[in-house]
Amino acid sequence: MVQLPLQGRTVAVSGAGGSLGQALLQQLHRQGASLVALTTRQETLQLKAADGSPIPLRQVTWSCGQEEALSAVLQDCDLLVINHGFNSHGDRSPDAVERSLQVNALSSWRLLELFARLAQADPPDRPRRELWMNTSEAEIQAAVSPLYELSKRLQGQLLSLRSLDLAGPKLRIRRLVLGPFRSALNPIGVMDATFVAREILRQVSWNCSLVIVTPNPLTYVLMPLATLSRWLYFSLVSRPSP
Repeated sequence: MVQLPLQGRTVAVSGAGGSLGQALLQQLHRQGASLVALTTRQETLQLKAADGSPIPLRQVTWSCGQEEALSAVLQDCDLLVINHGFNSHGDRSPDAVERSLQVNALSSWRLLELFARLAQADPPDRPRRELWMNTSEAEIQAAVSPLYELSKRLQGQLLSLRSLDLAGPKLRIRRLVLGPFRSALNPIGVMDATFVAREILRQVSWNCSLVIVTPNPLTYVLMPLATLSRWLYFSLVSRPSP
């Protein structure tokens, strides 16, 4: 694998207790990154490297709605991977609506705004920060879970809209569009989380801003068209805040 410039840099990953979060942490460790695991779980996260040795990391427990509390933690991070999510499956109750919107869309948006604000305050000699957001191919295709689809589409739309103002010389934003991989959210996913994590880093090493990992060939055609059309539409009909 082509090495990324992550040696000695600090990377925070939300959803660190999930299958993809753990796989990403393991792969980032291989790249020499210092790791911050953001998780809503209370139990201690214990990961091992390929040789069986424990992977050193800083575990930070947080909850959606308390994103500002992570400001001090993210201040020292060079890369933030927004990876947490919630799938209500067939539940369409008001509680499921609330949780889906808060976890999948609004929490991601608040973290994006927080990290961008920190990046804008960086001194000129600091290397540009990066933010990777896992939006899922549910942005544009069915996922057999209506609320997951609705909230992920909102997440993707917000990312496209706000990237017009937030992406720049101090912050690089990458969108991760992932197909079904095996996890607690999707136990029947067809891809292995380790494979997905490796492929994410491979495509990032090719300098891709739109990272797509899925067995569905339509996504490779439709997702670039969707992001381009949003960019054009949002650029024409909206304006930056003063």
